[in-house]
Amino acid sequence: MQLRKIAFAVLLGSTSVLSAVSAAQAQAPAARQSEFNIPAGDLVAGLRAYSRQAHVEVMFNAADLRGRRTAGVKGTLGAEEALRRLLAGADAELVRDPSGAWLVKPVGNGAQAAADDYRGNEIVVTAQKRVESVQDVPIAVTALSQKALEEQKIEGGPDIMRAVPNLTFSKSNFTGYNLSIRGVGTKAVSATSDPGVAVAFNNSGLIHNRFFEQEFFDMDRVEVLRGPQGTLYGRNATGGVVNLIPAKPDFGGFEGNIKGEVGNYNSRRLLAMLNVPLVDDVLAVRVAGSMTQRSGYDYNATTKNRINGRDLWSLRTSVAFEPAPWFRANMIWERFNENDNRSRTGKQLCHRDDGPTHVGGVDLADGANNFGSTELRRAVFGQGCKPGSLYDDGAFDTPNGLSYSFILGAVMLRQAGLGIGSDPITGEQQSIIQAVDPYGGLRQIPDLRTIESIRDPRYRAKADLLQFNLDVDITPTLTFTSQTAYNEDRTYSFQDYNRFKSLPVFTDTTSLIQGGDPALPPSPYQKLAPGGIFCDPQIGCTNTIAGFDISQAKSKQFNQEFRLQSSFDGPFNFSAGVNYTRFKTLTDYYVMFNVLTATAWGAGFYPSYPNPWTPGTCFSSNSVGGSAPPSGGGPVPADDPLAMCPYVDPNPVESIDGNGHNYFRSKNPYKLKSTAFFGEAYWNVQDNLKLTAGFRYTDDRKTFTPVPSQVLLARSLIGGGTVSSGYPELAPIKQKWGEWTGRVGLDWKPELGFTDDTMLYAFYSRGYKGGGANPPSPGFATKEEWLANAVADGVDPLNLAFIELFNQLPVLSLTGVEYGKTFDPEFVNAFEIGTKNTLLNGALTLNATGFYYDYKDYQVSQIRDRTAVNENFDAKVWGAELEAVFAPTRNLRINASLGYLRTKIGKGETSIDIMNRTQGNPDYTLVRPWMQLPSNCVIPTQVAAEWARTNDGFAQFYGLCSGVRGLIGGYIGSQIRDPAYGGALYDPANYPELNGGAGLKADLGGNELPNSPRWTANLGAQYTIDVDPDWSATIRGDAYWQAKSWARVYNLAPYDRLKGWSNFNLSLRIDGPEDLTFEAYVKNVFNKSPITDAFLNSDDTGLTTNIFTLDPRIIGFSIAKRF
Repeated sequence: MQLRKIAFAVLLGSTSVLSAVSAAQAQAPAARQSEFNIPAGDLVAGLRAYSRQAHVEVMFNAADLRGRRTAGVKGTLGAEEALRRLLAGADAELVRDPSGAWLVKPVGNGAQAAADDYRGNEIVVTAQKRVESVQDVPIAVTALSQKALEEQKIEGGPDIMRAVPNLTFSKSNFTGYNLSIRGVGTKAVSATSDPGVAVAFNNSGLIHNRFFEQEFFDMDRVEVLRGPQGTLYGRNATGGVVNLIPAKPDFGGFEGNIKGEVGNYNSRRLLAMLNVPLVDDVLAVRVAGSMTQRSGYDYNATTKNRINGRDLWSLRTSVAFEPAPWFRANMIWERFNENDNRSRTGKQLCHRDDGPTHVGGVDLADGANNFGSTELRRAVFGQGCKPGSLYDDGAFDTPNGLSYSFILGAVMLRQAGLGIGSDPITGEQQSIIQAVDPYGGLRQIPDLRTIESIRDPRYRAKADLLQFNLDVDITPTLTFTSQTAYNEDRTYSFQDYNRFKSLPVFTDTTSLIQGGDPALPPSPYQKLAPGGIFCDPQIGCTNTIAGFDISQAKSKQFNQEFRLQSSFDGPFNFSAGVNYTRFKTLTDYYVMFNVLTATAWGAGFYPSYPNPWTPGTCFSSNSVGGSAPPSGGGPVPADDPLAMCPYVDPNPVESIDGNGHNYFRSKNPYKLKSTAFFGEAYWNVQDNLKLTAGFRYTDDRKTFTPVPSQVLLARSLIGGGTVSSGYPELAPIKQKWGEWTGRVGLDWKPELGFTDDTMLYAFYSRGYKGGGANPPSPGFATKEEWLANAVADGVDPLNLAFIELFNQLPVLSLTGVEYGKTFDPEFVNAFEIGTKNTLLNGALTLNATGFYYDYKDYQVSQIRDRTAVNENFDAKVWGAELEAVFAPTRNLRINASLGYLRTKIGKGETSIDIMNRTQGNPDYTLVRPWMQLPSNCVIPTQVAAEWARTNDGFAQFYGLCSGVRGLIGGYIGSQIRDPAYGGALYDPANYPELNGGAGLKADLGGNELPNSPRWTANLGAQYTIDVDPDWSATIRGDAYWQAKSWARVYNLAPYDRLKGWSNFNLSLRIDGPEDLTFEAYVKNVFNKSPITDAFLNSDDTGLTTNIFTLDPRIIGFSIAKRF
């Protein structure tokens, strides 16, 4: 260490001598006038730019000035005057040594400089696509430097809400997240929907990004702009913008840092940076990276493994090239990679719904028989899960599995004579699925961090981002900027669908025979589930119900923006540009249940008589009559286009071919082309009064290719589909919007006696976010399509005539579809007033904002009919925000923010709530549908009671929900009668309030928007103790609180209620000599697990709820070294 000090002293001394000689030579031209254009930013970078533009050498030690900021300098000035302006407010002074050389020295010590980082007028942002002090920007913006991120333990996107008022963040279903500012976020989940808050990297918006997974490292700052920012940032900025600005290469010298960290959960983290100037003041390279590995926060009680762990890394390489003062270029390449067992969602909760004991006064126990027990009859009218608080003990129930439509349907097949064989002792027909609740009323482990799954989750994500930025000073007052970005992104997430235990559910097929007589031959299905063990190609062999889901996506994005900006000395300046974005993605969502595969291979869908059941071979002649074999007359492979059996994908889950009809697949190909031109003008009406007016015209063109889902569909009489394998594409849906947006406002800087600096501003802005297309519903064949297929297959026309005569054509259809194939764009008219103040000689920064939004067509999704249905609602949003930073001494700093938010959905807005389809009205009853139909329906209670009174077991239950005809539903009409219409056939059209059977609409007027807590607050404080000149200790605490909110627009209490929660962090940092730092910290000190959001699953999986929560208590220790 002593040798290093000597070497450093020699180096510093040599530099001083050389700098003194250079400064002495430069004294003569020091008074000469020069043109300066030095932006606000890092002081060291500013001093180097000054030397180039003034042709004057300045001596300084970059290490001493690290962390200091300059407000910049522009105009024609003398060298000394320009330098003094450059240093103004930067806590640095200009002195001359005895030789006459200019030296820049720091004022105060490192602790003071650190405090200055948090004084509003020292933070530099690009909120208006130009470099400015944050206190000079008439926008509600929170700027966090790398130092602030480290001190407040904001390690990635999920943590950012702890520093910004009226901002909430939560993981959401699939592989997305919901980042919401002032109630505006991403509650629409269609592949074509856009986020409400834009995430930008170095001012380039990224549609798909790793904001949730990737950790912040080597950042210059993170800017959070609240309110519509579409004028300059364009698409997806109706709620605001989060702009991630990485640190850029520094020409000043070789430097670097490295940080190693260990913690609980076997956590290991490494962050490093190396900055290397290759050619003095011309070419520099900066390489930075981070790596995190840790064991899981959660536990899988079945596999005995910890899950939800992390194994991820990021690497960023930046190159800066400045061959001349007027030419600045930089290129960035960043790669992110993750491969671990991260959980995509948290625990799945449920309040079990056994179904009613009586319907319309009829006891459902009456009429029970061997085919339909009382429990089955009740399950016909049950949801699986009913609404209830996510916080009480009842939420750890499991669903009533008998209510699953594919369980009811599979059991019913035996009653229709489509069983897989008979019991040799009792002679009763058997179905592959037993008539038992597969969850058996089991309770989950009452811990949000413990699941029970036969396999652990798997998560993979990769992203490559390449960006090239060019700034050319065409004149001293005009700058041309080009920003080019290209991003490739991939994600893959696999996990158990339910994540809780189940009971044996499969029938032992070993001894089954072909009929009730013991002398009959063995059933062809004896090898389907021998010993009650069923082997699913994707899920594996098990005797219990098991389900997995996969969410995956791949995308490519190209973005190009050109801007021209002025920096005139006069009252007028402008910024204008054009932007082009091209985006292409394919997103897939799969749901796999072994009971679906078992049903697909059973007698109803996969007829084998008299041949033994053979996986992969379809005996095309349908055993229930009605169609001849395809040409050739023999068995065909299951993936043959002429096969009439649903194709069962034979591959393991890791390598599925994506063509199976034994699982649900939502395939979503989507393309976007967006072009925009924009401009913003700034006119200083007076020296302290500025008018800003801007506009943007956006041309969005979206192309979505609908691909219907195909679970349990085939070309047979019972299959009801157009194909038996694969996923045919429908005609593309092409949408186009051309919209004008903009903003106009005033900012005023009055001279007040009680503040150092004050700005008042008032703005109106209009925001826009494009609409999109709803994913399609299942690929049911129409009557005309099925007849055409049958004719092409050579079916005897007499057979077809007979089938049609008796109304047995296999036609499945959705009912109660009141939504369209597309949804509308969003628009917002926003009004905002605010003030930014610096007081007490810069020790206090105090900013306040008030806002009011008039929202039209706010976009929200829910899962209906096995698709994401996006709806539009009008709404009002208003509130206020307060931010403060107080540094009364160089040792003490306090930061705080407070957000107040109110939201209200417009009067007259309505929607069907799938969790509460009857709206609690006893005159109507919920009913489960046939297995191929995706959604529950609602019928008049008297119709349900008439069915219960006149039918034993659960015969013909599938007729209660319209939408099924053909072999299963051919004679239903004569049996479903409506007493209110004299026993006539039940017709949903007689009850328009039921919307075709979908249910009663909920009145949303006056409800609050989801994820919009009325209050958010954070308070942070740190105190530095100077132990001696070389050592100091800093203790810091951060507290965050968020009030209660709602998870959905329905505000259904207590189900939708998200409780308020708080979070508290502590840290102790010790700074030693030679830039050595030690730190110990605790995040989430009280180890709380608040529910940050919830997602309601579909009807056909029992209306379970996926919840999302925060990380548990994290304890860590790190050592960092700068050099």
